[in-house]
Amino acid sequence: MSIKGIFPIDKWDFKSESILVDLPGEDYELLTAHQSEQIYKKGEILFKEGAYPSGIFYITKGKVKKYKVDNEGREQIVYLANTGQLIGYHAILSEDRYPDSAAVIEESTIAFIPKEDFLNTLEHSPVLNTRLLKTLSHEFAVLANSLTMFAQRTVRERLALQLIVIREKYKVNLMEGMPIEINISREDLASLVGTARENVVRTLTEFKEAGILETKGRKIIIGNVNKLIEIANYK
Repeated sequence: MSIKGIFPIDKWDFKSESILVDLPGEDYELLTAHQSEQIYKKGEILFKEGAYPSGIFYITKGKVKKYKVDNEGREQIVYLANTGQLIGYHAILSEDRYPDSAAVIEESTIAFIPKEDFLNTLEHSPVLNTRLLKTLSHEFAVLANSLTMFAQRTVRERLALQLIVIREKYKVNLMEGMPIEINISREDLASLVGTARENVVRTLTEFKEAGILETKGRKIIIGNVNKLIEIANYK
């Protein structure tokens, strides 16, 4: 089921997958001239907070979590990036270290584009420049919404909202009517929601008993997304 028209997904989800779509051939060739591709196993790290960037990453297939770790070692996931998205370019644009870390949450195929090729393409491609500016503006709005969510919403509302957003990431390439399975650990889900794992497990059980979703191990199958939208109370 599509949630278009009943939930403003763009307010909560980055759209960097549009950056390279139909990029002019010359620009694309310049950008990918020295691109390399690698398969990463679940849990492998792409980059760590504080490291200097040597390039950007394009998710050919899979999902990546961007996160920060506090002084006590607790992880806070900032965002889940999906197939087709670029990550790691913020640090290069700001000429600074990575502001967060990134690790794959499932086996993923990731392409690496050297920093020099990325910057060289930016110099010669008005299209890439425009798209990056538009994407950065949108990401700022999404992060502002996320801050408001953490400050003003209950754990129940935040979990419902995150399940809606994650559901959209897992529905890519699925036929209409097929069940959408969210494959995410309870620890990562708790980190996204900003609460303890026990709170997520308890609330998921409540949703399950209400007939909103099913669980199979760590997999979550949402049966009633309309009810989640109602609980999320996004208006």
